Amino acid sequence: MSSSQLKRLVAFVLSLALAACGAPPREKPAPVGLPELSLYRSLSHSDAEVDAEAARDMISQYRRNHGLGELALDAKLQQVARRRVEAMARRGAVDPRFAGGVSGRLSALGAGDGAAIENLSAGYDTLAEAFSGWRQSPAHNARMLDARAHRMGLATAYAPGSKFKVYWALVLAD
Repeated sequence: MSSSQLKRLVAFVLSLALAACGAPPREKPAPVGLPELSLYRSLSHSDAEVDAEAARDMISQYRRNHGLGELALDAKLQQVARRRVEAMARRGAVDPRFAGGVSGRLSALGAGDGAAIENLSAGYDTLAEAFSGWRQSPAHNARMLDARAHRMGLATAYAPGSKFKVYWALVLAD
């Protein structure tokens, strides 16, 4: 290759590189097989809202993997869970005995008189962390895998001045 051909080739390659720098970015296709981002979104801020549908889907899949049925989101159970986490956040503590039993609270709101259980926790920043913690705890795991459960409600509350910051309540009922 002659010197002039080499110069023209270098000039051409440089012009392509410069043109690419000014070109608008191409959209990348969404990665296949990556988990839902809402599972990993931090809930450590005042306007954070847990994705209850993603939680329902994740817990239902977990239950299906163990031969159990899916869960349905229930508006009244969501309300029970919301009240529970707000009370825990105000107190800055997770206390399963506080505010009476879950069955009584459901009955008072007209959410049913059947079997009801709840997972209460605090300190988990994301839905993925909370779910992982519940699976690793024999008692919490047993409640998620309770065959009587067909409905669920889930809520979080953020208390910036508290030790745990994010409080969780998962309410399961038949």
